[in-house]
Amino acid sequence: MAPQFDISPEQRATQLAFIQRQLFRVPPTWTKKDVDLRGKAAIITGSNTGLGFECAGQLLDLGLSKLIIAVRSEAKGEEAKKLLLAGRDPNKLPIIQVWKLDLSSYDSITAFAERAKSLERLDITINNAGLMKKTFEKNSSTGHEETFQVNYLGQALFTLLLLPVIKEKNAPEQPGRLVLVSSDTAAWAEFKGKNSDPLFAGLDNPQLFDSRDQYSTSKLLGQLFLTELVKRVPPSVAIINAPNPGLCKSSLVRDYANVFERAFVFVFKLLLGRDGSVGARAFTDAAVKQGTESHGQYLEDGKVQPMAPFVYGLEGERLAQKLWEETMDEFAFAKVADIVHSLSR
Repeated sequence: MAPQFDISPEQRATQLAFIQRQLFRVPPTWTKKDVDLRGKAAIITGSNTGLGFECAGQLLDLGLSKLIIAVRSEAKGEEAKKLLLAGRDPNKLPIIQVWKLDLSSYDSITAFAERAKSLERLDITINNAGLMKKTFEKNSSTGHEETFQVNYLGQALFTLLLLPVIKEKNAPEQPGRLVLVSSDTAAWAEFKGKNSDPLFAGLDNPQLFDSRDQYSTSKLLGQLFLTELVKRVPPSVAIINAPNPGLCKSSLVRDYANVFERAFVFVFKLLLGRDGSVGARAFTDAAVKQGTESHGQYLEDGKVQPMAPFVYGLEGERLAQKLWEETMDEFAFAKVADIVHSLSR
């Protein structure tokens, strides 16, 4: 049964509601008068460009003392580091480190999580990295379709392995924050492989692949995963929420080579897209201002809102359980079921 909202999941999912949000609503802005992050540390994945980079700058503006830029390309991460430090008081420079993280590689994710154990503290983790592949492509190491691999599987493993670290570095009275970036598009997913058994087989089926729907479905999977995760992980471990930045002028569709598709996306974003700095405020708000009431919830423009309608139906509940079971099986090598059990106690 859906929680009580000021709008139904079905109404929120309409194109009209989307356009109204894009044109007339924006995420809130926070300053040092509202939030002081001095002494605190954060990890942001995919933060060398786009919304992740903008969010990094916003957290630093709030006084963040340590930032870890988690990226595939360390060279690009170093370039982002220089830009983030430029113009700041040389006597009060934050510590910025670039750590390699490739969400298409389980080895990279586990190595990153192991390295994170050495941190003195970890207050904020923002799981932002993602992609949209134009054509079907299998991951060479896992065998999964690449959008599904990065946007869901990589994100899920990263989340599960970072949670014990976040718990260890914070007190139950002041838990850390874990932000799982979501999207409007989850509500529009066709989820073509939802009747597959196992579920992962449909997500990896080239015959069912459609670029836009695979991206939307990956975001829907993230919402289903969140509903199951928070049944097992209380907010005293970490406050976990899922903000939507809205449609932004980002480089998400950089894999699109067709000039007509690029032109269409350009014009669409020109008319309705938010600047990246505006969209990134949704992440910042989720990380620094949203409290326990946001645990396990989807956020839009600083407010708890309903997830995709599919999430609240009987079929959604059934597939969320199935997705959870297959996810636990996929990550058995990392003993994630034991990790979740330890966090539940």
